[in-house]
Parts: sequence; C-alpha cells; structure tokens
Amino acid sequence: MAEVEELERDDQWKPEIPDKHPSLWEPIVLIPGALMGILGVIIGAELITRVGITPNTSVIGAIVAIAISRLPLVAFKKLRSVHRQNLIQTTISGATFGGANALLLPMGILWLMGKPELVLPMFIGAIIGMVVDTAILYKVFDTRVFPSTGIWPPGVATAETIIAGDVGGKRALTLVAGGVVGGLGTYIGYPMDIFGVCWIGNIWALLMFGIGLLVRAYAKPLINVDINAIYVPHGVMIGAGLVALIQIILIMAGKSKSHSAALETHRATRTEQDIKKGFGWGFVAYIVGAIIIAIIGGIVSEMTLLQLILFVLFAAIAAEVSEIIVGLAAMHAGWFPAFATALIFLVLGMLMGFPPLALAFLVGYTASTGPAFADMGYDLKTGWILRGRGDHPELEMAGRLQQLKAEFLGFAAAIIFLLIFYRAYFESNLFPPVDKVFVATIKAGTSMEVLKWLLIWAVPGAIIQWIGGPDRQIGILFATGLLILNPRAGWTALVSLAVRFLILKIYGNKAQNTMYVLAGGFIAGSALVSFGTGTVKALSAPKK
Repeated sequence: MAEVEELERDDQWKPEIPDKHPSLWEPIVLIPGALMGILGVIIGAELITRVGITPNTSVIGAIVAIAISRLPLVAFKKLRSVHRQNLIQTTISGATFGGANALLLPMGILWLMGKPELVLPMFIGAIIGMVVDTAILYKVFDTRVFPSTGIWPPGVATAETIIAGDVGGKRALTLVAGGVVGGLGTYIGYPMDIFGVCWIGNIWALLMFGIGLLVRAYAKPLINVDINAIYVPHGVMIGAGLVALIQIILIMAGKSKSHSAALETHRATRTEQDIKKGFGWGFVAYIVGAIIIAIIGGIVSEMTLLQLILFVLFAAIAAEVSEIIVGLAAMHAGWFPAFATALIFLVLGMLMGFPPLALAFLVGYTASTGPAFADMGYDLKTGWILRGRGDHPELEMAGRLQQLKAEFLGFAAAIIFLLIFYRAYFESNLFPPVDKVFVATIKAGTSMEVLKWLLIWAVPGAIIQWIGGPDRQIGILFATGLLILNPRAGWTALVSLAVRFLILKIYGNKAQNTMYVLAGGFIAGSALVSFGTGTVKALSAPKK
C-alpha cells in the first residue's frame, strides 16, 4: 500500500530487455543458485541460533553473482545478465529466511517443549506455511494491496547493487560511497539501513515508526511506565491489524477511494480478482495445513470437536493475518515484527483456552508465515526495477515466475539441510532465542487481565490506522516501532527524515535520484556489515 514518489530515471542505465527472460533451469543459473541456496541456509541457521538475527543475504548473493560474471571464462559471461543475477540472489535470500525463520524456528519450539518426536510434524506444517505464504505474495504482488511501487527497501538496495555492477561509473561510485557510510555507521552501532529507508519511504509511515521506537525506549525512564508489561505494543498492533484487514477488504470490494486515487497512475499487473484469489485460496490452504498439523501432531485427542474446529480456523486466521501485518511493515520500513506478531497470536490462543501442545503448534505455524512473504516481496521489487519498472508487462510476468521458482529452489536447499542437521543444532542446545520466549510464555499461562489490556490498547491502534488510511499504514508502523526496543533506530529515523526534508527543500526534486542511489548504498552497506559482524559473533560464540 505504500507508494514511492516517481523518481527520475537514471540516464546512465537502461534495463536489459531480452526477447525471453532467462530460465532458472539454465545450468549457469541453476548450479550457482543451488550452491548459494546451501550457503544461505547455513548462514541463516548459524546466525539465528548463535546471535538471534537473520541477515538479508540478497545483496551478498548479488555481489557473488557479479563477481562470478567477471571471471575470465566464456561460460560465466552469461551471468552478466542482470536477470540471471536477480535469480541467484533470490535463491540465497529465500534459503536464508525460509530456513532460519520459517523452518528452524518453529521446529525448535517443539524440541524445547520436551517433544522431540513432534519436531518433524511441526517441520511439515512449517513447510506448508512457508510455501503457501510465498505463493500468496506471488499472487498479490503488484496489486493495490502490495504494489510494486511500494518501498520494499532491501529490494531497492539489491537492485541498486546489481545496476551499479552493470554500469559502473558515477552511479557505482555513489552507491559505494553510500555503502561505506552505511557500513561505518552500522559498525559503530547506528542502524543505517533505517537511515536509507527514510530517504525513500513514505514520510508519515516512517515518522510514526520512529515515534513508536522512541515511545518504547523512553516510556520507562521518563514516566516510569513499562508499556510492554501492560501490553501496549501488542494491543496497538491488534487494533491496527484488524483495521488494516478491513481496509484490504474494502480495496478488494473497490470501495477504497483514497487508495484508488493514489495508484491510478500505476499500471498494475494484478487485479482485485488476484487479491481475492490469493488471500481466498491461501486461507483455504492454511486451513488444510492446520488440519494436517492437528492430525500428525497428535493434538486431535487433546481437544473437543468444537475446540478442534476453533483451533483450525484460528490457526489459519493467525497465519494469514500475520503475513499481512509482516508484509505491510516490511514493505514500508524494511523491518518486520515477525516474532512479536507470532507472540500476539500465541497470547490470543492462550486466552482461547487451547492446551499447551496445541499452542506450541499454533505459534510455530504462525511464525512460519510472514518472513518468506516479506523476503519474496523484497526480491520481486528487485526484479521489478531490473525489468524496467513495469514498462514491459510480458517480461515482468515471466521474470516474476522465474523468481518464484528460484525462491522454491532456496526452500528446497533449506529443507534438505535442516532435515539432515536439525538434531545437531538442538542437541548442541542451539536454538533461536525467541523459541525460549515462546515456550516460557506457554508454560507461564495468561489471565483475563491480559485480555483487558489488549482490548484497551487495540482502540488507539485501530484509530491511528484508520486515520492514516491504507496508503500510509501508520498504525501498523507505529505498532511495529512499539514492539522493538531500539532507541538508536528511533533517533536515526527522525534525523534521516529531517535531513531528507532539508535536502529536498534546498535542492528540490532534482536531488531525489542521487538520494535514491545513496539510500540503496546505506542499506546495502548496513546489510553487509551486519552480516559480517553477526558471522564473527557466531563463529566466536561457544556452544551452549
């Protein structure tokens, strides 16, 4: 629902428009892609278990593809195609997010619950959630709900990296300069990816994101209120999420005037029918997945028929709403509250009285959706830029299909790797840290007091989201900020927005293209340094 302001096209680079889009099955793409997929899942699994983060490896994949294409061998010259590079980076990012966030994280929950025999049933359920999640995004990308003109910041950074490698010159130097600044800033502790995002994103949405971050950080020291203890972030997200859902329904029904006006100049490749089919059939698929989990996970015998029906419906709703919330946050800010969103649905499930084992499967299933959705959005944004920003519909649709296949190749690498090595991680006591939070929450239980706070804080969340409308998503972004404890990110966002305002005030719109490339550099540099420092920490971390 976000929309990037029209940026002047860079005269130094013209999109490569082949008669036919390169195929994933070409050996020159498939072999490096498969190898990068294996590398991606290893990176993701190591960092999420040892450091608690999952890096965006798209930029890394792009750089490796560019480097291979420059090797003095005839066979590698085909990799100089930006579209082939796009497929390779799609594969590694799919394997990283799919393997770490969507698969390994849910599996760890069951192991920590003392049910190692149920890890594989959870694995199967997570695979279903991840695949459906990605298929829905493929169907709804470039609709009025998730437009290709949305920000999708890491996608912009990856595209700028590939373009810079293709054309070199001033654009490459500008990107490198941004990368150096972004890398140095991140190294000393400032989230320069946020600085870059705030130069290209919707100002109001990102302002609310920054305010949310600062409210979370300073409520306790300034007014002695722990907003997390009284479930302010969770309640605000529930209210904003429900209104966002209503806004999406209104868009599907063609009744969202503000949204239609905002996107009337963009020729979308998808229609309202695609939105209905994507989310409609996706919901059916999530129901099927929940039924499969209930049967193979053995929770059928723990619940009455009414509870079982309620569990299946709620699990499907949680999976779909979670991906929407995560997707909207990812599209606008490049950060997404996947863990916190899963925790919200876990708490709601506890209030509904589901037994502990059912809750473990519920939160695992919910956690398997969202990250792959966001990651696929980033990758499709990269492809959309490289294919000419929608000016060539046939090439765009063909490329998008090849990217879906590349994403699934990454998933296949992740599935095979984790099936072989998950026991080695868990027996070494290596788990995503958030798994311990989920399990502790399940064991601690909840009360009606929690429900009271959730209902109270859902009201302002709903109001803020409704006021902002579907174009800005200020409620979702405000709640996202509230869920993250990172004061530096809040100050970085506000400073970046202020700098953006001053530059445009002084130099006007002619500065936008340079800012766009610099922002891509900030994000790319930040991603590379985050990956590097995270890897060093993971390698130096002792086994627990």
